[in-house]
Amino acid sequence: MEKILNYINGVLTEPFSGAYLENVNPAEGRVYSLIPDSGNKDVNHAVEAARRAFTKWSATPAEQRSAIMIRIADLIERDLDKLALAESIDQGKPLKLAKTVDIPRASANFRFYATAILHTASDAHFTDQQAINYTQYQPIGVAGCISPWNLPLYLFTWKIAPALAAGCTVVAKPSEVTPMTAYLLSQLCIEAGLPEGVLNIVHGLGAKAGQAIIEHPEVAAISFTGGTATGKKIAATAAPMFKKLSLELGGKNPNIIFADCDFENAVSTSIHSSFSNQGEICLCGSRIFVERPLYERFLTEFTARTRALVVGDPLDEKTKVGAIVSEAHMNKILSYIELAKKEGGTIVLGGKQITGTGRCANGYFVEPTIITGLEHLCRTNQEEIFGPVVTIMPFDTEEEVLEYANSTTYGLAATIWTENLKRAHRVAAQVKSGIIWVNCWLFRDLRTPFGGMKQSGVGREGGFEALKFFTEEKNVCIKL
Repeated sequence: MEKILNYINGVLTEPFSGAYLENVNPAEGRVYSLIPDSGNKDVNHAVEAARRAFTKWSATPAEQRSAIMIRIADLIERDLDKLALAESIDQGKPLKLAKTVDIPRASANFRFYATAILHTASDAHFTDQQAINYTQYQPIGVAGCISPWNLPLYLFTWKIAPALAAGCTVVAKPSEVTPMTAYLLSQLCIEAGLPEGVLNIVHGLGAKAGQAIIEHPEVAAISFTGGTATGKKIAATAAPMFKKLSLELGGKNPNIIFADCDFENAVSTSIHSSFSNQGEICLCGSRIFVERPLYERFLTEFTARTRALVVGDPLDEKTKVGAIVSEAHMNKILSYIELAKKEGGTIVLGGKQITGTGRCANGYFVEPTIITGLEHLCRTNQEEIFGPVVTIMPFDTEEEVLEYANSTTYGLAATIWTENLKRAHRVAAQVKSGIIWVNCWLFRDLRTPFGGMKQSGVGREGGFEALKFFTEEKNVCIKL
């Protein structure tokens, strides 16, 4: 059985404790690899390596940093099939999805920030011909990057690429649930010639390895993507230490469909935004609100197309919905479906665990589930389920749907479907979410900032905002 190793100071190494955790293939329900159960000693070793490397890496010309990062991007593309297979096995997502979305976007993350640092600029201001003030952006130091299990390599690189590009060194922790692609990335970094200590990857539990990164006094910035409850704990630890924080947290995203929408586009994209990656994407539209004249037609068509989705072996080309990431998470999803029934909801479709076949006989599968008849303030409509479960409700007016959409403590993303341009602008301005898609979903431009409102997080990732996050601003005033 393969042992995943930590990547510290340019070397693949076992944890100090010698202890390992089991890594389960969710489609088969069996252990297929072991990951380091790292702790304080491993994190201290990684931070010290990063601290030593920072002096040289931060002074390395942008063109040289860019060239190394481009090599990493090229190697990710070269090993696309290998990385996609590892991610499919690790997380349970359909192999086709990993090949077409996750791994290509991971490569694009490195490529974007590698080229972005060649085109950065800073502000300068003339003050009444008396002085010039200009802003310098300097890398902040050692950055801690902690990524989630749902988009393992995509979101891992989303964090470390801008940090490395900005001139920071990094101590990163991938999710212990899906560690394999981060391990393979560490091998690619060695092949690409990334200098020792610039990137360090420590595997292990959040409560041990993750907490040690957050608490370490030499880690100047924390970038975290995950659940809101964990984000609160991180903020409670890091804020008193005056660390820079970027927290991309949970979502309970509204999908608002007006009667004048492009019906075919709205239905087909809503299927994708509801059930892609088993609904295990923080940006999925888990609450669908449909204007009443279109409600019955939409519900009928949406249900029919959901019923046609193939659930099963992630390695099968026909599969659209793969395995839930773990048995514990599967049970959480099923508990919310039971809660919905108690709250008066009607299970229009799905709602049950599926027993796999063949090699997947013991896997963790849940039927895509559609629920109607719930109030917008019930727990099922307020709490993040993070699975292939959507609720659908009718609405009559803009004011009503805005009340529904904004009723949760979350504010990450929203989708609006209408052919009325004025309405699109008007509703987008009033929905309290950090990301608004109109007549599309998950369309990405890396130049734009990314992040949520309310309890969906603080700070912005993406674009030049991410580069700035990993820097300190310094104003220089020169008297003329």
